Amino acid sequence: MDVQPDCTCNYLPKNMGEAQADIAVIGLAVMGQNLILNMNDHGFTVCAFNRTVSKVDDFLANEAKGTKIIGAHSIEEMCKKLKRPRRVMMLVKAGAPVDSMIDAIVPHLEEGDIIIDGGNSEYTDTNRRYANLEKRGILYVGCGVSGGEEETPIVLKTLDEFVSPEIKQKVAIA
Repeated sequence: MDVQPDCTCNYLPKNMGEAQADIAVIGLAVMGQNLILNMNDHGFTVCAFNRTVSKVDDFLANEAKGTKIIGAHSIEEMCKKLKRPRRVMMLVKAGAPVDSMIDAIVPHLEEGDIIIDGGNSEYTDTNRRYANLEKRGILYVGCGVSGGEEETPIVLKTLDEFVSPEIKQKVAIA
C-alpha cells in the first residue's frame, strides 16, 4: 500500500479521502487527551487539534502513538478531515476563548454541523451561542465534561436532561 506521512506523524494511505475522522477535539490538556484516547478506545477516529500545534505532534508521537488518532495543524485542515455532519468538541477555557474558537471554526462549517462546548461555560453564554449558531443551521451543544486526569470522563447532565433523543444520537460518540 502506498502511504504518505500526514503533517502530524501518523501515516495515512494516499487513496484515503480527506474526510476520515468521526469527531474533532480541540484542546490537548490532560482532559482533552484522555477524552480523545477514550473515544479511540471505543472505535472512533478522532482528529486532535490545539492552537499550540507542537502539542498535537507531541501527543501523536507519545500518548496517541499506534492509535487511529489523527491530527491537524490548522482549523481548516481539521474541518477537512471530518466526516459530515462535522462534529467539533471544544475543551477550551470558558468565556472569550470559546467565542474566539467558534469564530475560527464557523467559516469552515456548514448547515447541519455540530459544535460541542465541553467546558464549563456560563449558561447565558451557551444560550447566546446557541441562538447565533442556530441562525446558520449549526447545532451548538453546551455539555460540560468532568472527570480529571485519572477519572472516567463524565458528560454532565445538560445533554441528558435538555436535549432531544435525535440530537443525542447525532452527537453520540463515546
